[in-house]
Amino acid sequence: MSTAQGRQSLIFIGMRRGARHNPLNRFDPIGYEYERPLAPDQASLQIFPIKARTIINKIESPDLPLVYSMNPYAGCEHGCIYCYARNSHEYWGFSAGIDFETRILVKVNAPQLLEEELARPTWQPHPIMLAGNTDCYQPIERRFQLTRKLLEILLKYRHPVSIITKNALILRDLDILQGLAQHNLLHVYITVTTLREEVRRLLEPRTAAAERRLEVIRRLRSVGIPTGVMVAPIIPGLTDEEILPILKAAAEAGAQAAAYTIVRLNGALSEIFEAWLREKLPDRAERILHLIAQCHSGQLNDSMWGRRLQGTGPLALTIEKTFQAGLLRFFRDKPPLPSYNLLSFRRRGQPTLFERQSSSEQNAV
Repeated sequence: MSTAQGRQSLIFIGMRRGARHNPLNRFDPIGYEYERPLAPDQASLQIFPIKARTIINKIESPDLPLVYSMNPYAGCEHGCIYCYARNSHEYWGFSAGIDFETRILVKVNAPQLLEEELARPTWQPHPIMLAGNTDCYQPIERRFQLTRKLLEILLKYRHPVSIITKNALILRDLDILQGLAQHNLLHVYITVTTLREEVRRLLEPRTAAAERRLEVIRRLRSVGIPTGVMVAPIIPGLTDEEILPILKAAAEAGAQAAAYTIVRLNGALSEIFEAWLREKLPDRAERILHLIAQCHSGQLNDSMWGRRLQGTGPLALTIEKTFQAGLLRFFRDKPPLPSYNLLSFRRRGQPTLFERQSSSEQNAV
């Protein structure tokens, strides 16, 4: 993947940030000394419009249920301190720290690439995860509207999609989402990490408040959009006590399904998270790090497929049992998310013969 340095960028005034520093890039360990004296919350936002070569990515991990993912943005303004995607920013020549949340790459040709891919005679429809790496509804989506344009193309082709976000901006696209849902082409998961606003502001400085996310679930369900809650990541010693309250609140808001992951500090994330933890929660830092390690065989990260997302050991088992108890208590009578419709795919984006016949019959009546 090529570096984004040197490309034309747009610069904006800084906002509250998650990371407290820029750790060295493992691929370019001398490239970021100029950034180190800068106070984290003074770091300005830079936007890099780029032309991507591809937009649909094959998911290789057996831990994830979908085949493809699609990310219109690289880097994420939300600044979530625990985000596993921070490490991917190093492939662009940036740091996983402050750079990840202040230097955002915008794949301006994403809609064109998606349409070209779906129009291929050999394309076979499978649900695409939007986004899976960084949030497709992060703040700059208001300006560039790439997610909305991608959804318009998916609806045009009657192609299934799964969305995961923690931003209320998704409500802007209710019109398209309803169209997708009418054809059983859509699942939405809203991430809720904590219900405590003071914790949310520390963990996820530029995301929607928890009550706002619950309202998003209510709004989506009120118009028939299949919606679940993602309790992620669960951070032992900090948010694990909120598993049942989050499940209860989400179920009351209308969520039909729920899933979870346990935090894992892969790559540069261990350094970034620990620095943040010792600054923001110094009295709890050692305990939280120790509990995280308990869930990953004594390490802060476990990359082994099959166990990396839910962890192992007695504490991970307790979290799993607590979550399952919450599902039984709050989601037992919920209707399941509908199966994706793979049969209505429009080859080349054109209505099928069956659709044209149905439309002609309706017009005749």
